[in-house]
Amino acid sequence: MFKLGKISILITALLVLILLAGCGGGNQPTGSGLPEKEGNGRPAPSPVEMTVSAAASLTDVMEEIKGLYEEKNGNILMMNYGSSGALQQQIEEGAPADIFISAAQRQMDALQEKGLIDEESRINLLENAVVLIVPGEGANEDITDFQSLAADSVANLAIGEPESVPAGRYAKEILTNLGVWDTLEAKGKLVLGKDVRQVLTYVETGNVDAGIVYMTDALSSDRVKVVADAPEGTHTPVTYPVAIVKDCAEREAAEDFMAFLQSEEIAAVFENHGFTFLGGK
Repeated sequence: MFKLGKISILITALLVLILLAGCGGGNQPTGSGLPEKEGNGRPAPSPVEMTVSAAASLTDVMEEIKGLYEEKNGNILMMNYGSSGALQQQIEEGAPADIFISAAQRQMDALQEKGLIDEESRINLLENAVVLIVPGEGANEDITDFQSLAADSVANLAIGEPESVPAGRYAKEILTNLGVWDTLEAKGKLVLGKDVRQVLTYVETGNVDAGIVYMTDALSSDRVKVVADAPEGTHTPVTYPVAIVKDCAEREAAEDFMAFLQSEEIAAVFENHGFTFLGGK
């Protein structure tokens, strides 16, 4: 009788231990405050935040790429869009940035000369084209090409500020080479935008007769139409260099994102938005 009682107590104790083990196993409940585990049992790394300063003409395509990267990698991209000149100045003044994508070589060259980018990381990522656009409805029919902008019936033309906006500098090169820049400037026809997206908006809303933007900007809007492509040889080739900023806080993550930008998957995204993908070639 004593033996049976002892066995019974042992069996009960074992059952209690099994139940306790079952309660303590499995995943931690949501909100437990404990770090999540990887498959190997180690804590999963925390997401890394990176700041990407990119030319305004890249807004649409980079928003798509941001979503793809964050979903695939888990890191977080803080996007900072603006004219390449304004972004250059921000970096020179110490604003946080890990990656810089410019719409022209000039701004990247300036940062490189000052030792503010990692020269070895710099590549040419994309090419673009420059076009003349008019509003989709109610456009001035006298505007047929770049030279026609000098006609008296054309009240104004929007371009980016040539000193800080690459699209504006390309516009000035085109108009100068075609012999109409001085006329437009003398007649006060030029409306300067802080970046190429502002120029696009001026045309979309009909606030100007025409504007000079990148082909990709024109393709992004159904409220404008392209009148003419810039004649070959009238402007510096439109290339977009990208580089890691020298004071990058997250070097490993930045290198990973640079590789992502050069992948076949992202090449297709750029080309779907009208860019010519170079990817360092």
